[in-house]
Amino acid sequence: MGTYELLAGLPLAVESYTLEGLERDVSSGFLRKTTVIHLHGGGEEGIGEDVVYDAEDHDALQAAGPYLNLAGRGETTLGDFCARIDALDLFPVEPARGEVSRLYRRWAFHSAALDLALRQAGRPLHAVLGREPQAVTFVNSRRLPEQDGVADVAPLLAVLERYPTLRFKLDPTPAWSDETIAALVASGAVDSIDYKGHYRGTIVDTPSDPVFYKRIAEAFPDAWLEDPDLDGEGIDEALRPHRDRITWDAPIHSIADIEALPFAPKMVNIKPSRFGGLERLCAGYDYCAEHGIGAYGGGQFELGPGRGQAQYLASLFHPDTPNDLAPGGYNLTDPPDGLPASPLEAHLAATGFRWNA
Repeated sequence: MGTYELLAGLPLAVESYTLEGLERDVSSGFLRKTTVIHLHGGGEEGIGEDVVYDAEDHDALQAAGPYLNLAGRGETTLGDFCARIDALDLFPVEPARGEVSRLYRRWAFHSAALDLALRQAGRPLHAVLGREPQAVTFVNSRRLPEQDGVADVAPLLAVLERYPTLRFKLDPTPAWSDETIAALVASGAVDSIDYKGHYRGTIVDTPSDPVFYKRIAEAFPDAWLEDPDLDGEGIDEALRPHRDRITWDAPIHSIADIEALPFAPKMVNIKPSRFGGLERLCAGYDYCAEHGIGAYGGGQFELGPGRGQAQYLASLFHPDTPNDLAPGGYNLTDPPDGLPASPLEAHLAATGFRWNA
């Protein structure tokens, strides 16, 4: 039986829902907003988090309130409810980023429904799936600050001094000097390199330069190489010796996206919110297992329960890969003392789809 089939038949009664807005200043000039979906039914509550990136999309949703009629027509199943959500327009106004934002919001409702169905059943997710949760290996995703066109590795090394077992996923830029690269190599703490080759018109764009790509790949011969722009002139040739280390994140929303890659991958990033729906996500896990493709998880700067839910899934499906799911405190420029080290012990609620941080 496939993973989704184990879940789809769970009885589910939905009576109403409410919305909770969250926000946090996460960097200069960027106020991160998310919306927690609270589904109510049968004396229980299920929660999920909408991680749409544009603040105006959250403002519009929260201003509209619970305008969708989600009350069930008698007892239904989780699968029936998710299909119903898929047929609805979850945006009171057109989303700023189009289809990808629709996937994010759909996952918020699906994950809340999964949590509610499990809580109504009095069972935790791992028990229903028959999987034993494991401690989650994680990396801390960072972009080095730059001063006068030169990347500054000192803040990363300062964090590493306080958390000596911490591992990193880094965004390389042309500002990485030979000295910067040498310091990072000497740290021995770089597990993943994210070329950001599928971003266009954003503040994290990097040049599609084969010399730059090759220089980084050769400097870190044991690191995973995420999202190169293989369509860029000369880049496919430059990275051909490193194909076994190439992984994919931003392009992956479905099995079809995995199959459309230029070559069969050894590893892909399966972000629950990016897949958009519970059935698609479960199919992705099953497909990777059947085809011998490794998986790791990633977050999207969640402020609420979404990060814990992604960690929960990682503990069941890919606990020992470089999951970009570090506890939120690591995302701060100066992380506080006392943060948990990797691997992150699984702390799961007695019922539902919840990770007790």
